[in-house]
Amino acid sequence: MIPKIEIKTIAEIKEFQEKELQLLLKYLDSRSPFYKEWFKKHHINLKEILTLEDLVKIPVTTKEELQKYNNDFFCVDSSKIVDYVTTSGTTGKPVFFGLTDKDLDRLAYNEAISFACSKVSNNDVIQLMTTMDRRFMAGLAYFLGARKLGAGIIRVGAGIPELQWDSIQKFNPTYLIAVPSFLLKLIAYAENNNIDINKSSVKGVICIGEPLKNQDFGLNILSEKIKNKWNVDLFSTYASTEMGTAFAECEYQQGGHHHPELIIVEILDENDKPVKDGDEGELVVTTLGVEAMPLLRFKTGDIVKAHTEPCKCGRNTLRLGPVVGRKKQMIKYKGTTIYPPAMYNLLNDFTEIENYIIEINNNEIGTDKITIKIGAKKTSMDLLEKLKDHFRAKLRVSPQIEFISIEEMNAIKFPKMSRKPMLLIDKRK
Repeated sequence: MIPKIEIKTIAEIKEFQEKELQLLLKYLDSRSPFYKEWFKKHHINLKEILTLEDLVKIPVTTKEELQKYNNDFFCVDSSKIVDYVTTSGTTGKPVFFGLTDKDLDRLAYNEAISFACSKVSNNDVIQLMTTMDRRFMAGLAYFLGARKLGAGIIRVGAGIPELQWDSIQKFNPTYLIAVPSFLLKLIAYAENNNIDINKSSVKGVICIGEPLKNQDFGLNILSEKIKNKWNVDLFSTYASTEMGTAFAECEYQQGGHHHPELIIVEILDENDKPVKDGDEGELVVTTLGVEAMPLLRFKTGDIVKAHTEPCKCGRNTLRLGPVVGRKKQMIKYKGTTIYPPAMYNLLNDFTEIENYIIEINNNEIGTDKITIKIGAKKTSMDLLEKLKDHFRAKLRVSPQIEFISIEEMNAIKFPKMSRKPMLLIDKRK
């Protein structure tokens, strides 16, 4: 199930995208309150935007604009919206997206061809180990994509190793969709309960939220730990709510393939200029075929490298390598992207908390670890549970929380040589 456009020549793919870009610009100019004003404010003559190279004439769109003018990005009447999703609120204020029937069809198509890229077929059964609720786009996309592909799906949800193994043994899924660090918990449960994981039906895992590879596509610490115990194929993916599109690995696992019918990709430097081929830069995307809330030159905040040499699978699309780094202080934690200000806002909701500091580190499997150290007037298990529940409700995850004395906290928060209090200590290598 390789879309015809993905095996066309580079020149043919470019020509196709330029035609799609013309349609998008006309649509935005007639339907988008934000972009209509954006074009006017920056004196953009759309007749001059004919090629992909011409895109640099249009200023980029940032997450700050999405947050500030969220409603103005909608191009359809609210009566056409059939599903609402939000980002994780990782920059302090979630952005909400509405999807029309057409957008849900596009989401299903995206995931179906992404699954197929990773060798999933209509003969497979997929076990979904992530939420479909909490306004989370990804879980919905996986379900719709599996349905369009014709594969079976088991909606187990996140966590609970016992239930996951019960479902594996009952329904014999061939693929799992999971945050890779959770696979270590599945392995530990299997070992403690005499389950031979390598005799299970599972042959592959579509991994989300955490990196599996180093920049040379070799296994990182996390994937090595998994593969040393469990002989399954691990496929990396990269996606976001804003893109509504995934970059999925094929069987050769040399980066996530671009779907040119769904998204235009740019990789820009600090001055918003295209980087040289093979250089790292920030991923900037333009969505194609989105009806309710299309985005033009949207800065994702992720630093990536594109790979353009031919792939053995036959696709001629570019491939994105593992995310190199995060702009500013972006954190990837248990499959969720988090920014520290979002955590500050949640902590400030609690009057019991006198002061706090957030510490970011790498854990033993190479993924990000968050420890929130709190100085509170009165500590209790009740406060700890309230904090964890609040984080789960707002950010979908709960970091490690430690209570220390207010005096000790002040010593950390106000170091002698600092001119302002510290809220974040980033110890990641």
